[in-house]
Amino acid sequence: MHRWLTVSLQAILLIEAILAVFSQQWLTALITTSIIVITLFPFFMGKFLNVFIPPEFVLLSVIFIFASLFLGEVHGYYTRFWWWDIVLHTSSGFLLGIIGFLLVYILNETEKIDIHMKPGFVALFAFVFAVAIGALWEIFEFSMDSIFGMNMQKEMLGDPTGLTDTMWDLIVDSLGALIIAVLGYGYIKKARNESFLERWIQAFIDRNPKLFKSRQ
Repeated sequence: MHRWLTVSLQAILLIEAILAVFSQQWLTALITTSIIVITLFPFFMGKFLNVFIPPEFVLLSVIFIFASLFLGEVHGYYTRFWWWDIVLHTSSGFLLGIIGFLLVYILNETEKIDIHMKPGFVALFAFVFAVAIGALWEIFEFSMDSIFGMNMQKEMLGDPTGLTDTMWDLIVDSLGALIIAVLGYGYIKKARNESFLERWIQAFIDRNPKLFKSRQ
């Protein structure tokens, strides 16, 4: 089911790119093709790194890319719906938090690396990782607006500088990352597989035994 939904979204992007070529909208065709390539990153990462990535996480990543780049930038959803940017930045906090948690969890559990971190630190790393990437993205948006005259930092009513948009982006990024950090901490302490994150983590561990050899 997850794979079919992922392929369906990629098919929509492909159709959009083909239509853009036929209508000679070259910029739209280029951007849409680039988005298709980006949505394939999780697949190639799993293929070439020989790592199983849960299909739910792949689907969530593709949905985020589809919503932020295709609907948001190409079709202008950021300006059509005031809440679009907030929802996507909250989602990015979730995604980056999961990535950060898995990165440090792998380092903590593999027997080849002599690192022993407490659950609180693992959760803190996941939170800080997500917030740091979110901050770097805001720097990127500011740079693109300043250098190329774009409007990635959306101008809000009474604030043409984009500062309010930036602060709200960082706030919701942090909230999303905090939720993942709390869920991840609960997984390490209890490992009851109660939340979606805990189930994803357990599936990732079960399907990648080479990364999680038990410590002696």
